[in-house]
Amino acid sequence: MQRTNKTAYLTKIAMLGTLAFIVMLIEFQIPIFPPFLKMDFSDLIPLLGALAMGPVAGMLSQLIKCILHWLFASTTGGVGDIANFIVGSVFVMTAGFIYKKKRSRKGAVIALLCATLAMVVAGAFSNYFIMVPFYAAMYFKNSGGVQGVVDLSARVIPAIDSKLTLILYAFCPFNLLKGIMLTIITLPLYKKVSPLLHREHLRRKDS
Repeated sequence: MQRTNKTAYLTKIAMLGTLAFIVMLIEFQIPIFPPFLKMDFSDLIPLLGALAMGPVAGMLSQLIKCILHWLFASTTGGVGDIANFIVGSVFVMTAGFIYKKKRSRKGAVIALLCATLAMVVAGAFSNYFIMVPFYAAMYFKNSGGVQGVVDLSARVIPAIDSKLTLILYAFCPFNLLKGIMLTIITLPLYKKVSPLLHREHLRRKDS
């Protein structure tokens, strides 16, 4: 029985990761942000897994999603997928860990708000030290490097004049908006889908 439950648990994680990869392919641009920042809601799937099955399940779903995207759809040589994994994992694991301690609607709201703030911070550091330098090296090697990324972003947000202001005025608001949108979607959706995931998780804990 225990082996059966473990297999079901891992199977659900794999399914969540695969579904998240498919959702990740559906992205769109928001005009108030630089063109290389594109919105998608793929973190929603691992987030539901983290809330129902625990933070580790959410993180593993993120890992599967990013590996699949790196193998089949990456346009950044995997650098974007690394950043996505770091930021997304911080988001879903923070939410999953807090909600695990306080399983109520209020706990869910607190968990999602804290997760959003954690995503903003993680996004700021990962993009400052990883994503922006590598993105500049790949696509702006002959057009100014990081400064080229800054200049491109300044066309949309004139206040951007350095890598630091790029993070503060573009990446931080972008991740904040993403977190808020995911929170708004998740709160009503979780009640409907959680029984499909949570039931098996409870059986696994009791076995």
